Amino acid sequence: MVRPILFGAAYSVYVRAVRLALHEKGVAYDHVAVDVFGASGPPADYQVRHPFGRIPAFEHDDVRLYESTAIERYIDAAFDGPPLQPTDVRAQARMNQVLSVLDSYCYRTLVWEVFVERVRAPATGRTTDETRIAAALPRAETCLRALAEIGGDGPWLAGPALTLADLHAAPMFVYFHLSPEGATMVARHRRIAAWLDAMMARPSLAATRSPLE
Repeated sequence: MVRPILFGAAYSVYVRAVRLALHEKGVAYDHVAVDVFGASGPPADYQVRHPFGRIPAFEHDDVRLYESTAIERYIDAAFDGPPLQPTDVRAQARMNQVLSVLDSYCYRTLVWEVFVERVRAPATGRTTDETRIAAALPRAETCLRALAEIGGDGPWLAGPALTLADLHAAPMFVYFHLSPEGATMVARHRRIAAWLDAMMARPSLAATRSPLE
């Protein structure tokens, strides 16, 4: 079988989400490091793979894809292994809702406005923007409350079974939880805290550990 190739940086939450899907399906793959935030920007030849210069990009035989949720869905459909998408229409709708909430509202707030400002800024010698963090925390609270409500009794974000929603969310929450504000907020949401503990215990999380952790 042709091994799929994943292009992107190991620190990226979206690259890690795709790696998690590959690991959960038991798919061997090659990972080509691409840093689009380098001083010179995305490599010129990478623009052929992703016209917007973002990561990840993905190749499997004659299939080339970009956008992480499209790649994750392809991985689930194209390879053997445990299913990562529900077949029940209502459960599938919940999974899709979580994926949309994560990309539309959670990613920038949890990662860029809290983790990057609180953790990465001082680590790279930049002054933390306290105003930005303060403004982000109410939005983060809304994100956690919404995700807890969508999953109902859980224990996973889209219901009773692990899905792409959990794999898409985990890298964002790992970073968010590294900030003191994030750790405190997660602890207040017992369902989210239990979910994150369950995710952190999975071998796929250990196998895809970010260099920023």
